[in-house]
Amino acid sequence: MIPQDRFRGLFHKYLIALFLAVAIPLAFNGVTEAWFGYRDQRARLDQWLGVQSASAAAEIHDFIHGITSQLGWLVQLPWTDEPDERRRTDALRLLRQAPAIASLTLLDSNGLERLYISRIGLNRIESRTNRSADPALVGAKADQVWFSDVSYYRGSEPYITVAIVGNRPAVGAVVAEVNLKLIWDVISAIKVGKTGFAFVLDRSGRLIAHPDISLVLRGAEEATSGPFRAMRDAIGPKAGFATSQDAQGQYVAASAAPVQGPDWTVVVAQPLSEAYAPIYGALWRTAAFLAISTMLAGILAYALADRMTEPIKLLEEGTERIGAGSFDHRISIHTGDELQRLANSFNKMAAELALAQQHQERIAKLKRFLAPQVADLVDRAGDDSLLDGRRTEVVVVFCDLRGFTAFSAGASPEDVMNVLSEYYEDLGRVIAKFEATLINFSGDGLMVLVNAPVPVDEPALRAIDLAVDMQKKVQALIAGWRSLGYHVGFGIGLASGPATVGRIGYKDRLDYTAIGSVVNLAARLCASAADKEILVDAKVAADVKGKRPVEDLGDRAIKGFDKAIPVFGISFDAL
Repeated sequence: MIPQDRFRGLFHKYLIALFLAVAIPLAFNGVTEAWFGYRDQRARLDQWLGVQSASAAAEIHDFIHGITSQLGWLVQLPWTDEPDERRRTDALRLLRQAPAIASLTLLDSNGLERLYISRIGLNRIESRTNRSADPALVGAKADQVWFSDVSYYRGSEPYITVAIVGNRPAVGAVVAEVNLKLIWDVISAIKVGKTGFAFVLDRSGRLIAHPDISLVLRGAEEATSGPFRAMRDAIGPKAGFATSQDAQGQYVAASAAPVQGPDWTVVVAQPLSEAYAPIYGALWRTAAFLAISTMLAGILAYALADRMTEPIKLLEEGTERIGAGSFDHRISIHTGDELQRLANSFNKMAAELALAQQHQERIAKLKRFLAPQVADLVDRAGDDSLLDGRRTEVVVVFCDLRGFTAFSAGASPEDVMNVLSEYYEDLGRVIAKFEATLINFSGDGLMVLVNAPVPVDEPALRAIDLAVDMQKKVQALIAGWRSLGYHVGFGIGLASGPATVGRIGYKDRLDYTAIGSVVNLAARLCASAADKEILVDAKVAADVKGKRPVEDLGDRAIKGFDKAIPVFGISFDAL
């Protein structure tokens, strides 16, 4: 029986695995959705704040442009030496139409003051004060329209000086002092979400417009303008919005746009809590969904793990019994699902293991008394009768090294074994390549059988190709050996004819071999072959005639045969 603690461990493993299989994808999906939602919201926020800041900058520009356009009407006509009442009337009318203009100064072509009208000071007519060196006039002559830095009247209200020259020198110039406090109407009308706001800074970073007019009146103070300037600097020249803190220390998302002309910057800001409210809501919904899904996943994992416990216990017990060698053991599970199919597969596996065990025992028994290659052949054929004695046509191949006896007598044992190792390694690959049967080998000689125990197509042709490949491989080795001073050669003999093939030996050791005159003939041909020679009998030569180049070497007296027999040669260099 399986200990109870192991049963609980299995249950816990499946419980955790099933739970994580559901919880991890849910968590990954939730995190992914939250991340992409956050990125999308940032992109929308960036686009929206960019549009808001550009729109606000356009409105401020329109405000300034409206004033400069009205000032331009005062520099249309050339000056004369006489006082011009009409210009005074036009100037007074402009003050009524543009409340932001605090004072007007009209200069003639020589830079002399011809008219000064102010809302808060005394008017001057034809004072003819020389204002040609005034920075406003100098700047206007250079750029046609000139804007001064923002100054604060009595340290509170922001003002800017605007100077415009006409298209012709004779029409002179106009210089106006503009009260920027009136931009408050424009800034206050800009809505950025529910609690967002917009403000304007000049080029030096001083606050000149804000929905809270009290801050504007203190704009010259560093304590007032500092947080707004820090917000502008956080945005910098980069594209997109930036996160910063406002004067109250609240984090905001801010975007900026320049105002052409006076070189101001309009900044729109929205509290992050409001800007990210949609993504915060989505995150809370995702968290709630994950929490509920995780609870359901836990309940489902517990139920499935509990249902799987008993069948898995049976499978575990069955595995232990199979491991102990009880291949006749079977598992009975009737759950009507994958576990039942698993049990059926287990039973099928047990049956196959039983057959495999029988097969391995049979192969092990064969390899105790058969050469390994013959045993593998019997295993593939699946029938021992393939090795029974019978009479059949075979091609016998003998080969050995020339001069090997003299070499082995004079060489060290290590050199002899190294030569044989390389020799048999290459010949073994060739024999395996042509699926021939290695009958035996002794010293430097080999006997190979073609067409037995398994018949093949055109055995003579296959045997010739086998012999040629053997010569090529061994001659390549001989070239290297001779560079080391080893003087050996290699010859091969082939003969085809009927032979008796089958198992011979005794109880504990059996070999597969061939018996007959064809074997003796192949051995004698091999003994007669010189280095690089392949000698074949007439039967092999006739079978490969027209398919491989065969040379008639005439009749030769062969030891063991009463009369000379025809011998043929195969040149491996010609193939």
